[in-house]
Amino acid sequence: MKKITVLMGLLCLFMMQRAVAQEKMPCCVKPASAEATTQFAMLANDKSFAEKHENPLPFTLQNKAGKKITYKTPDGKTASAYEIKAAKKTDNYLLVIHEWWGLNDYIMQEAERLHREVGDVNVIALDLYDGKVAKEREQAMQYVQAVDNERAKAIINGAIGYAGRDADIATIGWCFGGGWSLQAALLAGEEAKAAVIYYGMPERDVEKLKKLEAPVLGIFAEQDGSITPAIVQEFEAKMKEADNDVTIKMYDAVHAFANPSNPKYDKVAAENAHKLAVEFLQKHLLD
Repeated sequence: MKKITVLMGLLCLFMMQRAVAQEKMPCCVKPASAEATTQFAMLANDKSFAEKHENPLPFTLQNKAGKKITYKTPDGKTASAYEIKAAKKTDNYLLVIHEWWGLNDYIMQEAERLHREVGDVNVIALDLYDGKVAKEREQAMQYVQAVDNERAKAIINGAIGYAGRDADIATIGWCFGGGWSLQAALLAGEEAKAAVIYYGMPERDVEKLKKLEAPVLGIFAEQDGSITPAIVQEFEAKMKEADNDVTIKMYDAVHAFANPSNPKYDKVAAENAHKLAVEFLQKHLLD
């Protein structure tokens, strides 16, 4: 009887130690099998990551060149977006995906700038938050964690359907949208012609990357403690393993350095990265 009591006591002690260890496990631990978008949501729950995102500076876009649209999504719902159409009819489309703040005026301004500078292209700035826009990082954390991956994919697939079967599609996104830019290119299949990722969580599954049809430009920050240089190096290696065309550009800057709403905005690095992105999009989407 004493042996049974001792064994039961040891078992209880082991279970208590295991529970404590699980409680101490960092919230941003990312299992290798998790989707890249899920990994980002887990990362967004980390306070140190959130603190890298200072609240955006106030900004209102004046004299908008585009307009809000709605379109049907495969899940039986509708989605909204901000569209700037090309001057002449074209099947070239650029899908713009917002940061973790949502589809705010900064993103619509960037969509307009890309429309002007890339050239013969229809630009659609997607809204993966279904109308929600964060003004504080605590809100942004909640919105990122609340994103349903299947709904986000439906919004993207709806936009691809809106563009049409003959469309040539490029994608671009920042931070949260950077990871989804790559996922959108995967969803677009043979219609995908280019994908630009700004410091977003890359896809880490080689088998998924083997299905990618588009070349990728990855823009990252050396001082990013979340989407680290090690993660970027791993992504580059896996892209090459999948026999994909990838170009990586690292900047001596912090996460979200290209966002003008960020008080730590790095204008020199941002302008250089923007120039590379425009040239990349022109080369692969318009040529």
